[in-house]
Amino acid sequence: MRFSAAFVCLLAVVSLSCSRQPGDPVRAGNPTQQAETHNRSGRPERTPKPVPAFQSAETTRQQLPKTLDPSLFAGSIKMAYQVVQEIPDTIAQLPCYCRCDKSMGHKSLHSCFVDDHAANCGICMNSALKAHKLQKEKKFTPEQIRDELIAEYKNL
Repeated sequence: MRFSAAFVCLLAVVSLSCSRQPGDPVRAGNPTQQAETHNRSGRPERTPKPVPAFQSAETTRQQLPKTLDPSLFAGSIKMAYQVVQEIPDTIAQLPCYCRCDKSMGHKSLHSCFVDDHAANCGICMNSALKAHKLQKEKKFTPEQIRDELIAEYKNL
């Protein structure tokens, strides 16, 4: 019985690998990982994942929902909630790379701070703190900050 089950599994693997055509995407492990394709020279290439949801500048001119009061938290969590209250329009124009747009319906990084989601997520907190630093110290625009976050997290 053990031999036949192993044989069936081996047969299935061989069958799948033989049915793949050259140039078909190859997915390893998790189906949400980046697809690997091959360029004309036969070298593998990565197809970039789509950028998570973020709001446009026009959308942020509308009233954004209130974020949680920073005094509910301590340390770096408190600091992250404070910077979001300081620059909400910028934060709303940034994607969140914990992919909460898909799992929770968030519209942008700002949405993470409307409840306690960000308090439990290092990506959310680090993105907000980095955005604040780039805007205040380097005078980056929301578009430039978004580009920085995309470059940093594009492989997640």
